[in-house]
Amino acid sequence: MAYATINPFTEEALTSFPDSTAADIASALDKGHAAFLRWKKASHAQRGRVLQKAADLLRQNLDSYAKLLTLEMGKLFAEARAETELSAAIFEYYAIHAERLLAPEILPVSTLKEGRAKIVFEPQGIILAIEPWNFPFYQVARIIAPQLSAGNTVVLKHASNVPQCAAAMERLMLEAGLPEGGFKNLYATHDQLNTIIADPRVRGVALTGSEGAGAKVASEAGLALKKCTMELGGSDALIVLNDADLEKTVKWAVFGRHWNAGQVCVSAKRLIVEDGIYDTFVAQYRKGVAALRMGDPMDPATTLAPLSSRSAVDGLRQQVEQAVGHGAIAEEIPLDLPNHGCFFRPVLLSGLNETNPARLWEFFGPVSMLFRARDAEHAIAIANDSPYGLGGSIFTQDEERGAELARQIDTGMVYINHPTMVKADLPFGGVKRSGFGRELLDLGLKEFVNAKLIDIVDIDAPF
Repeated sequence: MAYATINPFTEEALTSFPDSTAADIASALDKGHAAFLRWKKASHAQRGRVLQKAADLLRQNLDSYAKLLTLEMGKLFAEARAETELSAAIFEYYAIHAERLLAPEILPVSTLKEGRAKIVFEPQGIILAIEPWNFPFYQVARIIAPQLSAGNTVVLKHASNVPQCAAAMERLMLEAGLPEGGFKNLYATHDQLNTIIADPRVRGVALTGSEGAGAKVASEAGLALKKCTMELGGSDALIVLNDADLEKTVKWAVFGRHWNAGQVCVSAKRLIVEDGIYDTFVAQYRKGVAALRMGDPMDPATTLAPLSSRSAVDGLRQQVEQAVGHGAIAEEIPLDLPNHGCFFRPVLLSGLNETNPARLWEFFGPVSMLFRARDAEHAIAIANDSPYGLGGSIFTQDEERGAELARQIDTGMVYINHPTMVKADLPFGGVKRSGFGRELLDLGLKEFVNAKLIDIVDIDAPF
């Protein structure tokens, strides 16, 4: 399926890798299962040392890892460094906290006092991770760190345009001391994924990606009766109430929509602003977007990176044209366009009425959808008028009111006075077509473990 590195800034094809063979797949599963039989017996301290070593290695070689991110998917170098540090923080989080999070849960003694019951959390086997290109290290770290902590092993099928990042993660874990087979990168084809999912030694599937990919993989997992978690698309609402600190809110809105070139499932794609400040907000937001600068993602002066590929540019342009065809108004912000690279000028989309299907789409790039709300209740209604339910945010100086309104938004995450963000010590996940399951903290740690009941009962206790 053409695993290859194509620099999104220069559009130069740098290197390619052959698809995994059937023998590669078989070997990975054999070694992954053998490693599991050993790794599940490792102490929490042993597992923690490996994870901490991985964190240390990422930090010691921060720039080298970050350059790979910029090279393969075009991420701003500063953002690539931040992603590498975030990945290190995730490994470190589980190195420190996994033992406590996996401690047996003692159940309350029953009224008859006939037993001593507890739940223990046991690893199950190999977990298949299918990950996307927009955060090549972070997406992998947030699945392998908890699963290795739990005692599982992992095989990875990464996106075809970040093959060097995928290989770097495998080398990282081996250098950190993980037994061979504990984590294996595969340049697998779609057909080979079905083979992997069907193998009885594979006990679960974790996917982050598109709705289409999620539906296909979830179907295969269902046929094999395997548990899966799905972290899919998003079209996060950023709600701005009349009492918001406008200057600071605009800055966060510009950042929230355009970080990682807008290629973020939790970026602020729908800006929903109360009528009283809508015109002022839009004027300031337009000015903020116009101040962005396209260019070499390795240049610190660049603030808007290229998209990940030429096909991403073409697809996004087609979406905007279709939205306009259904009646939307598109305003292109006239940023200076470099003479090469997969760049897309930011677009503000307005006039997205209830008959325009584009209001329900995910625009994976620097396209901002603008909505005018009559009041807070109307803003909530617009926010919930979406097939997605990943994250969202509310900007208001009345934090208590903001928190109360947040409970009315049908998403997995809501932030007050900040765009949806990702941290090592915060859970991640959504509802509706944004998927199911959670990652990070104890929620992600326990997605693929066996919560086993052990009940010690007096032999003379009644049935």
